[in-house]
Amino acid sequence: MARYEEILEVEPDLDGTELRIGIVMGRFNINVSEGLLDACVAELVNRGVQKSGLVLVTVPGALEIPLALQRMALTDQFDALVALGAVIRGETYHFEVVANQSAGGVAAVQLDTGVPVANGILTADTDDQALARMSQKGAEVARAALEMANLLKMLDEVVQ
Repeated sequence: MARYEEILEVEPDLDGTELRIGIVMGRFNINVSEGLLDACVAELVNRGVQKSGLVLVTVPGALEIPLALQRMALTDQFDALVALGAVIRGETYHFEVVANQSAGGVAAVQLDTGVPVANGILTADTDDQALARMSQKGAEVARAALEMANLLKMLDEVVQ
């Protein structure tokens, strides 16, 4: 990228050292949610987040996740938040409602509060699909949370 060598580029940073991460997990479809949680926490710890720097809150399901995230974000105690849960298609339109409303709520929290939120609410057609993706998705959202927390810190330094 020689033509951009004079531009300050902020590189992705996945170092979790000294970061405080809040996790909100829906208990509906608990097997998938716990699989997401296991992978997420393992990745966060592997990247340097201390277990004492993690706070886990559980809620009934995906629709309740945004409110808990919002309350946590408003405390100014967290560098990033993670939403974990599973919405699995059933025989009614309810799947679309829950999937869309939870995703919109999660996005609104980060835009309204300025606290990054990594969305790890899986949407799948079957239990098997969700179970197959939970470990990968849990690790991915952990990395996204770390990268965004570090990016915002860096932007605060660069912009000043």
